[in-house]
Amino acid sequence: MEDRTRRPLNSPTQTPPEIEHQVLEAWQKTHYGRHRLALYLRAHGLCLSPHTIRHTFRRRRPPQKRKPRKAFYPAMWAWEQDQPFSLLQTDVKDIHDKQALGTARTTHLRRQRLPRYPWTACDAHTRLRFLAYSHRLIRTNGTAFMILVLMWLRAHDVQTNMTFQTDWGQEFGGDNATRIAHLASRYPHPLGGDLRRYPLGRKGYNGHVERSHRIDDEELYRHYLLHAKDPNRFLSLGLHRVYFYNAVRPHFGKAMNQRKVPWTCWPIWATMGQPPWPHCLPSYSTKSVLI
Repeated sequence: MEDRTRRPLNSPTQTPPEIEHQVLEAWQKTHYGRHRLALYLRAHGLCLSPHTIRHTFRRRRPPQKRKPRKAFYPAMWAWEQDQPFSLLQTDVKDIHDKQALGTARTTHLRRQRLPRYPWTACDAHTRLRFLAYSHRLIRTNGTAFMILVLMWLRAHDVQTNMTFQTDWGQEFGGDNATRIAHLASRYPHPLGGDLRRYPLGRKGYNGHVERSHRIDDEELYRHYLLHAKDPNRFLSLGLHRVYFYNAVRPHFGKAMNQRKVPWTCWPIWATMGQPPWPHCLPSYSTKSVLI
């Protein structure tokens, strides 16, 4: 026993077969999409809606082979990294989120003209975190942030080959392979760095930095954003947040045994009896920067 088709016996509004044949002939000649093909047919005296052409394609056109998308870079998992700063998960978030913070805080953020875009780089091995803020979400700020982090680590004798792994946002080059290759060769490569993308939609590859956004919402912005009356006070809160995250807050997972804090996982600092802030780190990396 097999189920019978549920297709109606009569379809009075369906496009006649001779019209569908003209549509397929025009498509085989031009290989246009449905919108451009509708304009082409209209110029040749046949007025059809793009939606009608779409239904015709679905019924009459043979299946099309799609060219598989090429991966720009092989993505890297955090648990695969055994060396500090070999993978820096990098991302940016818009603080102006009513669902996460509520109307009162987003209104305060807008009225006080506070920077709404925190740029974050989180080391996959040590969880050490770098933070900067900007008023605009542009590629220049994203590039400047990665250069600042890379130059500071090089200045502190970190010679590891570093990889910035980002999403597919336009602020990091988008999906244009030529632009991404140009950014990588011009900025990170001369300093011993690299630029990668994780697969589209697979945020788990950047799980540490994605989770840090939620932690900031829960532990910083919900409690202290209304106390920031100007950008300087806001950056001061960011300074305390970076210090708390890197030197006080315990973390779990691989390489974080006994609830270590990030700064103790870096071998250069592990022998110190106290966190190296503020005298060891320059001001632009320990405090939140406005770029």
